[in-house]
Amino acid sequence: MSDSSGAPAGASYAAAGVDIEAGDRAVELMKEWVKKTRRPEVLGGIGGFAGLFDASALKRYERPLLASATDGVGTKVDLARQLGVYDSIGHDLVAMVMDDIVVCGAEPLFMTDYICVGKVHPERVAAIVKGIAEGCVLAGCALIGGETAEHPGLLGPDDFDVAGAGTGVVEADRVLGADRIQEGDAVIAMASSGLHSNGYSLVRHVVFERAKLRLDQEIAEFGRSLGEELLEPTKIYSLDCLALMRTTEVHAFSHITGGGLAANLARVIPDGLHATLDRGTWTPAPVFDLVGREGRVERLELEKTLNMGVGMIAIVPGDSADAALTTLADRGVEAWVAGEITARGEHSTGAALHGDYAA
Repeated sequence: MSDSSGAPAGASYAAAGVDIEAGDRAVELMKEWVKKTRRPEVLGGIGGFAGLFDASALKRYERPLLASATDGVGTKVDLARQLGVYDSIGHDLVAMVMDDIVVCGAEPLFMTDYICVGKVHPERVAAIVKGIAEGCVLAGCALIGGETAEHPGLLGPDDFDVAGAGTGVVEADRVLGADRIQEGDAVIAMASSGLHSNGYSLVRHVVFERAKLRLDQEIAEFGRSLGEELLEPTKIYSLDCLALMRTTEVHAFSHITGGGLAANLARVIPDGLHATLDRGTWTPAPVFDLVGREGRVERLELEKTLNMGVGMIAIVPGDSADAALTTLADRGVEAWVAGEITARGEHSTGAALHGDYAA
């Protein structure tokens, strides 16, 4: 390109691939969704340099501790890109962040997001933020800010990634964790909604490279297409966990993410104690069997990569297990007693699964 004199036109941000007007359009489209997450402690609106949260609301705590976490969604975003479905990824992002925060007993307060794209498609960015906002409502937190970055040349025009950070608060003497767990406690498992947002590098390798499946392919055992199953949003447990704390004594939670059930549960088991889970107390969803079967993946490899049907664990006193299950059932959460806390044997590890999965 040249000007009227024949000389090359001067460089510009637009010529380099960054569309500021498209970014402004995306902000306008997302405003209505961000507004739906508003809590009374939030000051100002979208568009400022920083989100403001009125910390005077924490005066009701004697010794408030802030809990923070950050995470992304991983290679699941590539499936969303291929299918052109963007809002469910937002649910995944909130779950990955806020369900980590609630593990210590903290109430989610607010979240910020970061969306990186190769090219700003305003409707697409707004759809992602819509999903994040909907997830924040399900977690009980506000979406108080975020950033959309356009990286032409680094990412393809349709490529994107998302990340987020969140903050919660818990009373110092109510922090949950290993120091509360006792021998005889019950291990309550809460069902996952599917694969959630971990292990997708293995899943994609199996379904695309080994099994040669297509995302639009109908899978009889799923009752829907492969793509719909793989994009099933991660369940958000935050408010369910908080409700459980209000109605039942809870000693610890464990969010089952990368590393699988045993490894994540072991993170909250104290020295001297052991968590034993019985595989026969639940049946993993068909998607886990498909990955194992089509990829010829050994069971232990599956279990250390995928959640195998359990998204969150609550550890409660043994005599509180029935009350915990009632609370969760009333909230529509599928849950069951999957095991117990016992004294650690000489050669045992922090957590282990025994037996075979129920048919």
